[in-house]
Amino acid sequence: MVDVTLLVGIGGVSFILLAFFLDQFFNKICNQDMISYNVLNIIGSGLLIGYAYLLISIPFMVLNGVWFIVTVVKLVAILRD
Repeated sequence: MVDVTLLVGIGGVSFILLAFFLDQFFNKICNQDMISYNVLNIIGSGLLIGYAYLLISIPFMVLNGVWFIVTVVKLVAILRD
């Protein structure tokens, strides 16, 4: 049987690592100043907030909550420019 909690965690990590990988090696396609990078991070951190909630891991929830908020602020700034 598939563990949904684990799938949520793997999904979140996958989105964040994809954004990181693209920024490091293909930054003309996806970098910190692009909508795509920030959307990947918002999705990833959002999933990891859910994962932390399911695990009842407050430190992990705080880390990803801050990651989510900072990324949303950055995305709003990009969209305003």
